[in-house]
Amino acid sequence: MITHFQFKSLFENKEMPGWHFSFYFKKQKFTGIYHQNGEIQWNSEHPSDEHIEQLKEQIHELMLFHVYEK
Repeated sequence: MITHFQFKSLFENKEMPGWHFSFYFKKQKFTGIYHQNGEIQWNSEHPSDEHIEQLKEQIHELMLFHVYEK
Protein backbone atom coordinates (compact mmCIF):
# COMPACT_ATOMS: atom_id res chain seq x y z
CA MET A 1 0.00 0.00 0.00
CA ILE A 2 1.22 3.49 -0.89
CA THR A 3 1.62 5.88 2.03
CA HIS A 4 2.46 9.59 2.30
CA PHE A 5 1.60 10.26 -1.35
CA GLN A 6 2.45 13.83 -2.40
CA PHE A 7 2.48 15.65 -5.72
CA LYS A 8 3.22 19.12 -7.05
CA SER A 9 3.19 20.76 -10.45
CA LEU A 10 6.31 20.50 -12.60
CA PHE A 11 5.80 24.03 -13.83
CA GLU A 12 5.30 27.43 -12.27
CA ASN A 13 2.25 27.80 -14.52
CA LYS A 14 0.09 25.20 -12.78
CA GLU A 15 -2.21 25.01 -15.81
CA MET A 16 0.50 23.07 -17.68
CA PRO A 17 0.31 19.29 -17.20
CA GLY A 18 3.08 17.34 -15.48
CA TRP A 19 3.64 16.60 -11.80
CA HIS A 20 6.41 15.51 -9.45
CA PHE A 21 5.23 12.81 -7.04
CA SER A 22 6.62 10.91 -4.09
CA PHE A 23 5.39 8.15 -1.82
CA TYR A 24 6.54 5.38 0.47
CA PHE A 25 6.00 1.70 -0.19
CA LYS A 26 7.32 -0.97 2.18
CA LYS A 27 9.38 1.67 4.05
CA GLN A 28 11.15 2.80 0.85
CA LYS A 29 10.70 6.23 -0.71
CA PHE A 30 9.98 6.48 -4.45
CA THR A 31 9.87 9.62 -6.58
CA GLY A 32 9.01 10.35 -10.17
CA ILE A 33 7.21 12.45 -12.73
CA TYR A 34 3.64 11.79 -13.78
CA HIS A 35 3.01 12.95 -17.35
CA GLN A 36 -0.35 14.05 -18.75
CA ASN A 37 -0.66 10.84 -20.79
CA GLY A 38 -0.30 8.73 -17.61
CA GLU A 39 3.31 7.77 -18.29
CA ILE A 40 5.47 7.53 -15.18
CA GLN A 41 9.14 8.49 -15.26
CA TRP A 42 10.93 7.25 -12.14
CA ASN A 43 13.46 9.63 -10.57
CA SER A 44 14.40 7.15 -7.87
CA GLU A 45 15.05 3.47 -8.15
CA HIS A 46 11.82 2.04 -9.55
CA PRO A 47 9.78 -0.51 -7.58
CA SER A 48 10.43 -4.21 -8.06
CA ASP A 49 8.89 -5.95 -11.06
CA GLU A 50 6.66 -7.82 -8.62
CA HIS A 51 4.94 -4.60 -7.49
CA ILE A 52 5.43 -2.05 -10.29
CA GLU A 53 2.15 -2.61 -12.17
CA GLN A 54 0.08 -2.47 -8.96
CA LEU A 55 1.84 0.75 -7.91
CA LYS A 56 1.39 2.35 -11.34
CA GLU A 57 -2.36 1.69 -11.10
CA GLN A 58 -2.52 3.19 -7.62
CA ILE A 59 -0.55 6.29 -8.70
CA HIS A 60 -2.81 6.72 -11.72
CA GLU A 61 -5.95 6.51 -9.55
CA LEU A 62 -4.54 8.98 -7.02
CA MET A 63 -3.61 11.45 -9.75
CA LEU A 64 -7.03 11.15 -11.38
CA PHE A 65 -8.68 11.84 -8.05
CA HIS A 66 -6.42 14.70 -6.91
CA VAL A 67 -5.70 16.46 -10.21
CA TYR A 68 -8.45 15.76 -12.70
CA GLU A 69 -11.47 15.42 -10.40
CA LYS A 70 -10.91 18.50 -8.23
